[in-house]
Formats: sequence, C-alpha cells, structure tokens
Amino acid sequence: MKKNKIPYFICFIFLVACENASQNRALGTLERDRIAHTATANEVVTELPVLQGSMVTKGTLLVQLDNTLQKSYVRKAEAEVAQAKASLEKLYQGARKEDIAIARAKIKGVRATWVESKGSFARSKKLLKRKAISQAAYDSALAHRDINLANLQTAQAQLLELTNGARKEDIQIAKAHVEATLAILASEKKKLANLTILATRDGILDNLPWNLGERVTIGSPVAIVLAGKAPYVRVYIPEPYRIKIKLGDPLVVHIDGLEKTIKGSLRWIATEPAFTPYYALNQEQRARLMYLAEVQLPDSEAGLPNGVPAQVELP
Repeated sequence: MKKNKIPYFICFIFLVACENASQNRALGTLERDRIAHTATANEVVTELPVLQGSMVTKGTLLVQLDNTLQKSYVRKAEAEVAQAKASLEKLYQGARKEDIAIARAKIKGVRATWVESKGSFARSKKLLKRKAISQAAYDSALAHRDINLANLQTAQAQLLELTNGARKEDIQIAKAHVEATLAILASEKKKLANLTILATRDGILDNLPWNLGERVTIGSPVAIVLAGKAPYVRVYIPEPYRIKIKLGDPLVVHIDGLEKTIKGSLRWIATEPAFTPYYALNQEQRARLMYLAEVQLPDSEAGLPNGVPAQVELP
C-alpha cells in the first residue's frame, strides 16, 4: 500500500504544475494591422502591378485607376490659375502708354466737338432773342452742347482712371480670385493623386478585391495590406497579471509548430477589461476579467503567417 502512494502523489504534483503553467500563459493568435485602401472615384482599374501575397514597401504602386478625366480637370484648373494671375498682373502694371495716348486723343476730339456745340448754342441764343429761329432749334442746340460737355467729362475721367492705376479694392479682389483658383487646383491634383493607390506602410499585399478592367465603386476597398514586417501576438491578459506588466516589457512567446521560443515586447494593452466592469464584480469574479494586449515580435520573424495560435508567458 505504501508503494502505491508515491505514484499518486507524483501525478498530483504533475497535474498542479501543468495547471499553473497553463494559467501563466495568455492565449492568442498572430496578427498584423489591416490597412484597407479605398477608392475615391468610380473609375476603371487599369493596372495591378503587384501580385497578391507579395511583400510591399511604403510608396509601392498597388492599383492604378483610370485618370484620364481627372487630368482634364487639372488642366482646366491650371488654366484658370494662369488667367487669374494674368489679371492680377495687369492691375499691377496699370494702363499701357498706347491706351493713355488714345484716351488723350479722344479728349481732344471731344473737346473740339464741345467747343463747336458751345459756339452754336451761343449763336442760337442771340437768334432766339431776335426771333430768327424757333424755340425747338434753340433747345436742340442746348442739348447738343450739354451732351458734348458730358462726353468731354467722361473722356477726362477715363484718362484719369488710366493714369491713377487700379484701386486697392480691385487688387484685393484679384488676389482673392488667385487664391481661390489655386485652392481648386490643389483639390483637383489631390483627386488625381488618389487615383494612384500607393502602399502607405510596409507589409504584405493580402487582397485585391477588384480585377483588371472592372469599374470600382466609390468607397470600396481596392487593396488590403497587412502592415508590418513581423506580426504581433494578440492575447487576452487575465486580470491578476495586469498590474505586473507594462508597455515595453519583454515577454516570451510560444508559437504552435515552432520548437524555439521568441522574445517579443508588449506594445499595447487595453486600459479597460473586455468584459463586465471590475467594480460590478467580487474578488473571485474579477480574476476572470481579461485585458486585450498586443505583443510585438522582432523583424527577424517576418516570415510568420497570420492566424497561427500562440501563447505568451506571463510574469
């Protein structure tokens, strides 16, 4: 009987040790950040230069959408900017010498006409006193004199406008118009750039939902990139261990199918538990709370695939 007690005792110790070992490990899977590049316009896919599953670096062309129409919008906006700038420069430069010379010549001609009509009115006034002409003829001479005087004043004002240059308000309006056209041009260029889908981070091109020649729908994903060279382990940390770890702590990772262990570092942990708030639970129940965490693996493990089960040793 005494000989049989030893094996049972050893088995009990072994079971307790296994249970403690499992409790000291957080379970999870290998993951990478999922970057979804979406379409900003309903255009046709014209290029798919990278195959699915390939490693890509930041700036790599993933998808090219048809940009013919958007290029025309950019050219139109560029022409409007050039026109606005030319109008502003014209205000700065003022009138040409030729325009001023024409305005002065016009004043001479209008003045001569006014002098003639002024003399004709003076004669008509004398003739009216002698009743040599009718009242209608006198009124006509008066009207011609006043019209020619108004024409002379208009011509003089036009010359003054040319020689004084543009008003400050007109220049401000022209400047605002230039700024508005530049803003429109920047917007059209951004829309053009958005038709060229580039990788925003290093990673793996996981999926290309649209085929070459298809017209995409606006807002739909056109390329999915799993970012990062090496994956991270997404695990749930039991509540009793939450106080023992902090960001940057080194942690040992076990991956299914690999005999070696990998040293990772805690890159993120949730501040709130994943389940019922702790203040609504008793001490025994709080031990069941879990905190979502991410343990980053070193870049040397870039070849590890997503979705593989993993375990993290807890302190």
